Amino acid sequence: MISKPLIEAIVAQYVQPLEGRHGLAHWARVLENGRLLADLTDADLAVVEHFAVFHDACRKTESFDPGHGARGAELARRLHKEGLVPLNEDQLALLTHACEAHTDGLITGDLAVRVCWDSDRLDLGRAGIRPAQGLLCTGAARDSELMQWAGERSLAGHRPDLLATEWGITLKDEIPA
Repeated sequence: MISKPLIEAIVAQYVQPLEGRHGLAHWARVLENGRLLADLTDADLAVVEHFAVFHDACRKTESFDPGHGARGAELARRLHKEGLVPLNEDQLALLTHACEAHTDGLITGDLAVRVCWDSDRLDLGRAGIRPAQGLLCTGAARDSELMQWAGERSLAGHRPDLLATEWGITLKDEIPA
C-alpha cells in the first residue's frame, strides 16, 4: 500500500494539474489496474503499486515529455533514501527500470515490470487511445473483458475511491461526501 506520507511527498513536487490527464485519477486507475493484474499474475505487488505513483510523477508537461519516466525513477530513489519507499534494492531496481522505460513500447522483461507497463497502457483511453493487444505484456492484460473494463473507466475519467480512502485526497471539482 502507498502511504499517505509518500503520496504527500510526491504530490508536493508535482508541477502539473492534479486533475490533469496524467494526474492523480490516472495514478489511482493505474494502481487499481496494477493490483488486479498483480493478483492475476503473482507479480510483485509492492513494485506495481509504487510504479503507479512514480511513473508520471515528474512530468513537466501534459504532452510529449521525454525523460519524465527517468525523472520519476530518480524521485523514487531519492524518496527511498529518505525512508518513504519501503522496497528492497532489487524491488527498487525493478521499479526504476519500469518507470524509465514505460514509454518505450517494450513488452518483455521481469513480470513485475511487464505488469507495471500493462497497468499504465490499460489506461490509455483517457488520451483517446485504445491499447493494442500486441503491446500488452501479459495474458491477463490482453483479456478482452479486462481490457473493456479498464478502457471504460479510463474513457469516463473514473476517479477511484482510493483517492479519498487511502490517500485522503479530494480533487478540486469533487464535492466531499
